[in-house]
Amino acid sequence: MTLSSIRKVYQGIADRRQMFSMFDRHAQRPTRWQNDNSALHCGEWFEVGQAEYDYMLEILPPLWMRAEMFAMREFLTGSITGVFFALVIDGRLRFFHGYCDLADRASPDRMRAVIVDRESRPVKAMTREERLEHIWSSTHGDYRGYAGENWPAHLRGLRMVLVYGGKQGTVAKLLDRLTDAEVSAKLPVHLRYLPDAIAA
Repeated sequence: MTLSSIRKVYQGIADRRQMFSMFDRHAQRPTRWQNDNSALHCGEWFEVGQAEYDYMLEILPPLWMRAEMFAMREFLTGSITGVFFALVIDGRLRFFHGYCDLADRASPDRMRAVIVDRESRPVKAMTREERLEHIWSSTHGDYRGYAGENWPAHLRGLRMVLVYGGKQGTVAKLLDRLTDAEVSAKLPVHLRYLPDAIAA
């Protein structure tokens, strides 16, 4: 699995438990200790509360601080680290976390621009990718995983979630192959009926 774009991975404001859970949403991946999986993390972002932002600012001295952002001293993998943003959007101060590749000096500024653009849209909507990423982020680890030995070779390592399969009971299905009805069923009610957004 390879991801690379800057992408929102959770809808809503993550509390501390959710924030720590999302810091490594890919912990179950079978290649966790074998490969450089920087592309899995780089570009992921989500909103946090002010208490979570303040907690992370105080936990360790930042690697660096600039207006509206600071970088975590500890790197997740390679040159990827967490960057926290305090941004005024539509007159309201909001807080975000994103994984940036600090080997690219412009990475934090690009992420900031994407967050501001995404969160400034007047009509709340979600792309299919955002819906799938939210499902992945909010599904308990016992109900999500990666296709393993029982799957055809070309599908192994892809993300999968458990879904209700009617008469078949609960079945494992690849995340990116969920039907619209399955996606809707796995989203919380307040997100099910948001209009589709066109991916930027």
